[in-house]
Amino acid sequence: MGGLVRAHRWFLGVLGAGAVLRVVTMLGYRPALWFPDSYTYIVTALRPRPDLVRPAGYSMFLRLLEPLHSFAAVALVQHLLGLGVGVLVYLTARRLGVAGWAAALATVPALLDAYQIELEHLLVSDTLFTVLVLAAACLAVSPRLGLRTACGIGLLLAAATLTRTIGLPLVAVFAAWLLYRARGRVLAAGVMLAAAALPVLGYGAWFYATYQRVGIVGANGVFLYSKTMTFADCSVMDPPPDLAVLCDPRPPARRPPAQEYIWSPDSALVKLPGITFTDETDTLAGRFASLAIRSQPLDYAASTLKELARSFTWYRPVYPDAEIYAYYRFPAVPPPPPGRYPATVGAELAHRYERGPIATVIVEPYADWMRAYQDAVRLPGTVLLVILALPPALAGLRWRRARTGTAAAFPEATGSEPTARDPAASDPAASDPAAGGSGAVPAAWAFPWVTAVALLVVPPAVAEFDYRYVLPAVPAACLALALAAGRPSFKNIP
Repeated sequence: MGGLVRAHRWFLGVLGAGAVLRVVTMLGYRPALWFPDSYTYIVTALRPRPDLVRPAGYSMFLRLLEPLHSFAAVALVQHLLGLGVGVLVYLTARRLGVAGWAAALATVPALLDAYQIELEHLLVSDTLFTVLVLAAACLAVSPRLGLRTACGIGLLLAAATLTRTIGLPLVAVFAAWLLYRARGRVLAAGVMLAAAALPVLGYGAWFYATYQRVGIVGANGVFLYSKTMTFADCSVMDPPPDLAVLCDPRPPARRPPAQEYIWSPDSALVKLPGITFTDETDTLAGRFASLAIRSQPLDYAASTLKELARSFTWYRPVYPDAEIYAYYRFPAVPPPPPGRYPATVGAELAHRYERGPIATVIVEPYADWMRAYQDAVRLPGTVLLVILALPPALAGLRWRRARTGTAAAFPEATGSEPTARDPAASDPAASDPAAGGSGAVPAAWAFPWVTAVALLVVPPAVAEFDYRYVLPAVPAACLALALAAGRPSFKNIP
């Protein structure tokens, strides 16, 4: 035991600090922190039925914990999942030969960033989603990638997709990676795709039986419409009369954030007959969005890049509005009760779930400690940009060195035959590309890197930027940097 502690002392120190911070958070904010979406999740958990806006994965997670009748227990489990994210990053990096101190350093943003800890204390789906995607990514870079592992990856991606629909595009990313790992052989990718598809199709059948609509949510067109309203110009689009009712005559620079086109009563979409997410309204909104993108592809790209750039600012300017922004900080006063009708229904059911009061109680001095900590310790967006830029830069540097005659020092970057200094010389499996050996080492960092980039790009491309959408990408980005800097060998540590 003493030897294990010494071997992993750097990581254990970071993990211990992260655990202490989470205990202080639970002492300071009891039982948990509420977000506007939280109440919708409670409704679906206690009245199982597909929701039109959000898939039911997180609601089923809440339902599994309902016998405890404690939102504090939900927050505790989410904090444990947050610690598990750090463990996944560390174990994966160490298993692939990264030095202990470097692997521990890669876990610091996930374990010690105050905004990550606050997100874990919110009753929202992001922590669960992060764990599912990261676990799938860690399996995808495991040394031996058999069919059972491929099946596990597919099931994790299915669970992630049914937790947040952004998981669906990742299925294609993972399939492409598995094809690369297997050098074009499709069996592993096929198993993964089948394992991912079956739960999603099953949920889709439940959704169709409920609403007679194809899909797993009924809001894709609405959210894409809100995205296009950041740039859509009807004088350029020339929409037909049925779409023209959705135009906004104001110039894009004077328009509100995208979310206002979904939730504000002043939105042309909200003013249409019926609820916002009827099949007819969603189809109409989707047609408008498709026309806007086809008519103004460069404006769409520029809008997406502008929203993406918000992920990389040094400070955190208020966005999309002060109300939402405040939910991502440890509060000094309890948040007000919900005002919108669907949320009030969720609040009533939440009392039944808790079997007691659900209002957040702020306890000092613990809450004040976490507020002060959040003011001081966070991962600035600019640092995240550097973390994302370094892996391809390091890979390019090694490639150039290999081209200039130093290939012997970098066998993993050239695909040359293993030497006595190469781990493949003593581990036959490391030289098997299909098993993920040195043939796959040059791109070992690339997969978590692509995963992180996809997690950052998709939300501003199909809806809007939100600070909490950035945080799930951070652990994968840090893992990519650790693998790029550590020259992974796919050899297990003792």
